[in-house]
Amino acid sequence: MLTRKIKLWDINAHITCRLCSGYLIDATTVTECLHTFCRSCLVKYLEENNTCPTCRIVIHQSHPLQYIGHDRTMQDIVYKLVPGLQEAEMRKQREFYHKLGMEVPGDIKGETCSAKQHLDPHRNGEAKADDSSHKEAADEKPEEDNDYHRSDEQVSICLECNSSKLRGLKRKWIRCSAQATVLHLKKFIAKKLNLSSFNELDILCNEEILGKDHTLKFVVVTRWRFKKAPLLLHYRPKMDLL
Repeated sequence: MLTRKIKLWDINAHITCRLCSGYLIDATTVTECLHTFCRSCLVKYLEENNTCPTCRIVIHQSHPLQYIGHDRTMQDIVYKLVPGLQEAEMRKQREFYHKLGMEVPGDIKGETCSAKQHLDPHRNGEAKADDSSHKEAADEKPEEDNDYHRSDEQVSICLECNSSKLRGLKRKWIRCSAQATVLHLKKFIAKKLNLSSFNELDILCNEEILGKDHTLKFVVVTRWRFKKAPLLLHYRPKMDLL
């Protein structure tokens, strides 16, 4: 079977951010038109605009940040196509945390280790891994699957009720993975309050309704910024007036 080699230059236009002209980092896609950008670039752009940087379609008149989402598939593709990009990005993030005197989050450590395991055999010219290493990896996999994201970067949250129509949580202080989304919180609150549907809830930060696909890390970076923990979020029935 004939194989065709494609140069990275030929597909650069599909894996680079239009805003910074660099390779996509933390790829984020506009749900309205499916154009993808670096998350930090897009968030900064949408602070002053409400249209897509590529096609200029209106994302949302007042809350465009609610209509963008992390594109894990695209980011995986970029990391596989561009040699050394993932390692370089993880190194930059580690240096950033060290510079601030903060502990490096567990998810960054984990991604660094997996990147090294994936790239080192190719750099050493080894096409096949030893059978024993495959066996050990297979044995360790169930243990990793049962980690329940405890090794992820963690976020401390305070969930306050913002409406007289709902009761407050008995335990409003929780700690969970930074990769958890607003949708996860909605389901958690609905279960604790015995609501018929989590779709009946809105979750707000600084009096702004959060999109269901926003990760908690994204909320902390874009809404909470340099405020001290815990992240304060309010919940209320959907469309309920403050």
